[in-house]
Amino acid sequence: MSQAEPTHRKNKVGDTDATVRFSGVQRTYYLGEPVHALDEVSLSLPEGSFTAVMGPSGSGKSTLMNMVGCLDTPDDGTVTVNGQDVGALSDGKRARLRGSELGFIFQQFNLLPRLTAAENVTLPMVFQNVVGESRRDRAKTLLARVGLGDRLDHTPPELSGGQRQRVAIARALVNEPSVILADEPTGNLDTETGSEIMELFAELHDDGSTILMVTHERHIAEHADRIIHLVDGQIEEIEHVTENPPVQGSETA
Repeated sequence: MSQAEPTHRKNKVGDTDATVRFSGVQRTYYLGEPVHALDEVSLSLPEGSFTAVMGPSGSGKSTLMNMVGCLDTPDDGTVTVNGQDVGALSDGKRARLRGSELGFIFQQFNLLPRLTAAENVTLPMVFQNVVGESRRDRAKTLLARVGLGDRLDHTPPELSGGQRQRVAIARALVNEPSVILADEPTGNLDTETGSEIMELFAELHDDGSTILMVTHERHIAEHADRIIHLVDGQIEEIEHVTENPPVQGSETA
């Protein structure tokens, strides 16, 4: 299903039309002794690409995701998002970049339980100072896109797990981000519902979205164009997926 590049250790991936670029990124935490969460990593996320990241616990997956998400900065090297050096920005500018250019999808959904689906979707727009009916209209359009046009006024406790993840996907898209970051997006879903969510990701990819997804599940990673394997903070292997697995779509996940 996928074809692996030579398995000798390498730390550089792609370099053309990059929406995100890592150049010699080093991140070390000191937990009694130094732990190299990322060790001289260079990679790029080309515009419109779909990249999955896999690796054992402690391999650096979360650190890499946090770097792209402007939640952490390198000790050495650079991370750029749309040409902006994340480490050189002030906290306020990083927050603005995060809100305008990045869309987040989490394993735990991270929806506010007392807000409706539409209100949850519009939250990122509030922080971008979008006002008036345009927020509601945008939420309505996106919820319809993910198959929840009839669930605008339902709260998360009134929705299934798959429906809650669809709300989270709509929320991630609301500010038209350059990059969608998905952290174990099917981790809390059954196999069938997870497959339906991956169909949505395939549609987003087909529409030109740049996606970075962390997952522990091989069959989920194979929906991406390529799989980056991290071990001990380094890129150990890169696979280019030549045939994506079939997905079973449903409008009622």
